[in-house]
Amino acid sequence: MMGLMVLGVLAVYLLVSFWVTKKAVSWAKANNKKPWVWGGLAAFVMYNLVFWDLIPTLVMHKYYCATQAGFWMYKTPEQWKQENPGVIDSLARSLEPKKIEKLSDNTKRYWLTQHFYNDVQQEEFSHALMIEKKMFFDAKNNELIAKSVNFWRGTPIWAFNTFDEFRQSLGLGWGSRQCDVSGKSPTDNFTQYVYQFWKSGENK
Repeated sequence: MMGLMVLGVLAVYLLVSFWVTKKAVSWAKANNKKPWVWGGLAAFVMYNLVFWDLIPTLVMHKYYCATQAGFWMYKTPEQWKQENPGVIDSLARSLEPKKIEKLSDNTKRYWLTQHFYNDVQQEEFSHALMIEKKMFFDAKNNELIAKSVNFWRGTPIWAFNTFDEFRQSLGLGWGSRQCDVSGKSPTDNFTQYVYQFWKSGENK
């Protein structure tokens, strides 16, 4: 429903933009001005009223995804099993958090089992970009054994709360908003890593 509303607003905006551009061209012809100049200027102004940050944000998102996003594994599940013999047998066959702790306004801790927890940090990185860090810890010694860094652009079309977020949803809230390399995001790789520990507890 929210997506349909955004589509409706976008359609109206495009119609208004077309009308304004057409009026600018007509005025230029009537006043012996260059129609393409005034029509282009009107279209440029109407575009920038809503989409002024579209191209810069897309460029920044691509840059940070290429240079700072990714998945890092500091210890394979096999290594952890070798270092902790027998412990894997007690793992619960569930990815649902057993307990959630709020560490700060931007960070939450999700206890997966008594042996592991995830710290998830989400905060504004720059204009229209949010950074998300997921860190997987061994609770025995608080050792970081895997992490992912992901960047999200814009505001999804169903989650805006302010006018600026609504404006962002028109241009930036479509499609895959996160980093995506060969069909996989850093979060996907992180989830698959954690899944291997979950799988080890199967039928236990």
